[in-house]
Formats: sequence, C-alpha cells, structure tokens
Amino acid sequence: MKKLIATEPRVADLVEYEDRELAKDEARIQVKFASPKHGTEVVDFRGVSPFIDEEFNEEWNMFMPRAEGSARGIVFGEFQLGNMVVGEIVEIGADVTEYAIGDIVCSYGPIMETVIVKAVDNYKLRKMPEGANWKNAVCYDPAQFAMSGVREAHVRAGDYVVVVGLGAIGQIAIQLAKKAGASIVIGVDPLEHRREIAMRHGADACFSPVGTDVGFEVKKLTGKLGADSIIETSGNSQALEAALRGIAYGGIISYVAFAKPFPDGFNLGREAHFNNAKIVFARASSEPNPDYPRWNRKRIEETCWELLMNGYLDCEDLIDPIVSLDESAQAYMKYVDQNPDLSIKMGIEL
Repeated sequence: MKKLIATEPRVADLVEYEDRELAKDEARIQVKFASPKHGTEVVDFRGVSPFIDEEFNEEWNMFMPRAEGSARGIVFGEFQLGNMVVGEIVEIGADVTEYAIGDIVCSYGPIMETVIVKAVDNYKLRKMPEGANWKNAVCYDPAQFAMSGVREAHVRAGDYVVVVGLGAIGQIAIQLAKKAGASIVIGVDPLEHRREIAMRHGADACFSPVGTDVGFEVKKLTGKLGADSIIETSGNSQALEAALRGIAYGGIISYVAFAKPFPDGFNLGREAHFNNAKIVFARASSEPNPDYPRWNRKRIEETCWELLMNGYLDCEDLIDPIVSLDESAQAYMKYVDQNPDLSIKMGIEL
C-alpha cells in the first residue's frame, strides 16, 4: 500500500507502508477520496513554517524555540501530506459501538490507501448521509475557517462585504456572506475562472487586483461608503492593500490567511488608517472562541458539517483537478505548491 509524504522541502513522493493492528477504540477506513490543505500545509511543505524549529507556547501565548534535543516540528521523510479523507470503514476495534463496518465516513487524515482513526468519542469522524457529495465532505476543513472569517467580520443583513482571495476558503466565505444577508458581496482574485465560480455562487461582482483599482470599484458599488468588512483569505499583501482602499469608516478587516511576511512597501498608513479600520485575526481552531461559551470549535465544525451535507453550501466546482493516487505526488507539487493558480482544491480518487 502507498501513502503520500514530503521527502524534503517541496518534494512529494509515494512510498509504501504496512498497516498496523487496530487498538480497541479505533477504526480502519479504506480511503476512496482525499484532498490536501492548500493553506497552512503548503507552508509546512515548503519548509518555512514557524512550527519547524519553534512551538506555540500555551502558557506565554507566543512562539518560543523548541527545547534543545527535541524533535523538529516537521520531519521530512516522515511528513505525511493530506488533510481530509472519505471512505468506507472496513474494520473496527472491540470498543467501537457508534460505527459499523460498511459505514461511509469523512475524517481528517493523510493521503494514503487506508487511514486508522479513533472511533470512540471522536466527533470529527463524520458519517456521510445517503447520497452526500464527497466534494462537499472534503471541504469540511476550509468551511470552518470560512465561517470563522465571516463571523469575525460580523457580517449582518444589508452589509457590504469584500472577500480577498477566491481559493476554497474564500469561495465558501462568498457563499456564507451572501446567505447571511449581505446585500453586496465582492470577490477579489487575479484568476478569471475563480471569479467566474464566485459569481455563480453568490458574488455580486468580482475584480482582479491586477490592473484594477479595486478599492475605487468597491466605493463606486457601495455609493462611496465602502465595505463594512473585508475578509482576507489570500495572504497576498498587494491584494489586501488594493482592497483596503475600499474599506468603510470603522470597517472590519477579518484576516483569515496564515500570513507571510509582508514585503517592503506594504502600507497601512493610507485608507485603513484614515478610516479607523479594525483588524481581527480569525482562526476557527483557537480556543476559547471569541463568542465563548456559546461558540467553540466543536460548534463551528458541527454547523459546517450540517451546511455541507444538506446542500446549503455547494463545493462541487471547488474540487479541481481530480487525480489518481499514482498521479498524486506530481500533481501535489504542480497544483498545490508550484502552480496553485491552476487549482482551487485538488481531489484524489483512489
């Protein structure tokens, strides 16, 4: 059997593995579909994650060097790639009662032929309803961060909303913002096919940050008022700076992307400063949630799963390309790392 790993920074390869026996509280999934994460996982894959030589210290709430002699946060040659899997349970441990052999489920897991998961008191192992779309299921993770971004932007009925970056998170944020009652939702992305998908799924207008004064266009569409909120999912400083020209006075910037260092020339001393904009960093997995105790990570996940499974969210157009496991190493390097403009979220069919 084979699994996809990173053998060194920016190099993916399929390697053979042998399965182990199950513990009493585990289940084995025969994977049918899988998908990588196109955001933070790519930072890890490129070997530039702060988690490699540092750890986020929960006591100090800051990054600190790993203890001398401790393992690095990412070990190339062992680092398994992938984020979500959909498949059939083919074996269960003695203590598993909530799942049965033959159940079709979705879970966090790497790209490999079989995945072993905890199957006792694990709400993240989700049963797929009859006829549910696997493409929606593998968007379970980006949907959570899209929802967090929309909630932290305090999108309300009648608002003007800009979503910067139309990858999987941005596309789902477009749908959620429109369904939340925003009267104008504007997408920003340099890629025409991403803008077309956003227009099919709720965006009222889309602009490329290349060759367009996005902020001015936003102001024109909103009667010179500007955007009540900007949801930033791209991590691209030029796209963000272009959109910031269109922020309304007192508007909110909900920063969802795992930001990279901004280049020289990035300037927050223009429209954002004079419009008294507020910036928040939206991260679904940080606890306590800003709306704790009413909201936490589990509630976000359960809400997203319901919206994905009942068709309220539509991710059919987001999974492209779909490749085989044998093609996955080359495809991962091409579509996820080297040319992310060619894909929104890659799917793997086993």
